[in-house]
Amino acid sequence: MRDTPQASELLAWYDRHARDMPWRVSPGQRRAGQRPDPYRVWLSEVMLQQTTVAAVRGYFHRFTLRWPTVADLAAAEDTQVMAEWAGLGYYARARNLLKCARAVMADHGGRFPDTRDGLLDLPGIGPYTAAAISAIAFDQPETVVDGNVERVMARLFDVATPLPTAKAELTHLAAGLTPRDRPGDYAQAVMDLGATICTPRNPACGICPWRTPCRARAAGTAPDLPRKLPKKPKPVRVGYAYVGRRTDGAWLLERRPDSGLLGGMLGWPGSTWSEVQPARNPPMLADWQMLPEEARHTFTHFHLRLKVLIADLPVDADPNAGHFVDRHAFRPSDLPTAMRKVFDLARDAFTTEGAGIGKDTGHG
Repeated sequence: MRDTPQASELLAWYDRHARDMPWRVSPGQRRAGQRPDPYRVWLSEVMLQQTTVAAVRGYFHRFTLRWPTVADLAAAEDTQVMAEWAGLGYYARARNLLKCARAVMADHGGRFPDTRDGLLDLPGIGPYTAAAISAIAFDQPETVVDGNVERVMARLFDVATPLPTAKAELTHLAAGLTPRDRPGDYAQAVMDLGATICTPRNPACGICPWRTPCRARAAGTAPDLPRKLPKKPKPVRVGYAYVGRRTDGAWLLERRPDSGLLGGMLGWPGSTWSEVQPARNPPMLADWQMLPEEARHTFTHFHLRLKVLIADLPVDADPNAGHFVDRHAFRPSDLPTAMRKVFDLARDAFTTEGAGIGKDTGHG
């Protein structure tokens, strides 16, 4: 790890073109003595895992308004945090967020460890996140490698080995460029370069600060890199979702188990999700009607197709699964995206007075 001409060139570019992020301390602010808040850096890095900057901005703003410090977040109710996270996906991140905040308070006096190894001991923090926090928040000379950085390194060094096979090679090359001076700014600079100039399609090589040393630009291979191994096709899983509305307007919902997909989130009672249509298991006997449209959602590893059944339920309904939520207390925004898609279909059906709804006389 050494200070290189490439690092100096990139930092000079970053000083002029750094993206404005709500969790970021700009180069000018750093020169004025302002230091990044480790809590905000950590929160942003967790939110940004497998999620775009555009999707994260609003969530970050709401989280930091509601829980401005790690102490505030550690004291929050689980259901409130899970509801605020709804729609951002990868819900294990929200559960680990709470575990990590509480560990920082209980084991570290409310202060994040300032080293990669210390951060790795915290729940939900892996090698990438630990490197990013230690570099950005504490200016430790750690190498931070995300998808943007992998693309930049593959082009800078003209690496033809496909991903994910090339990950170790690209990380090694990135480490050789990571400077001892301003490593936090440098880490963000490489990510900004990949996000704004060295983009997946049509990289703007003519204005890139690394256009001269870039081997792929010289070889004409930049648009084709990084190469990737073919992805396996995603399987399709199917199931049922039951949306029951009581005559007083209350909705029948359930809190999913903490472990597993959508763990800890609100949802609709339903069946298991499998590649073969499972048996129906309605939460109670009722005149369930199947909607003509399915709710469709894609997770990381599979496509989901849910058959949606709806029913009006009596005010004295006693379901064997789930619990009723008063219509004034129910917020569709508290649902994860897959469950919100189910609700959107059901809501439209309830308000259409049965138009286009096919009767399903089965009760399980």
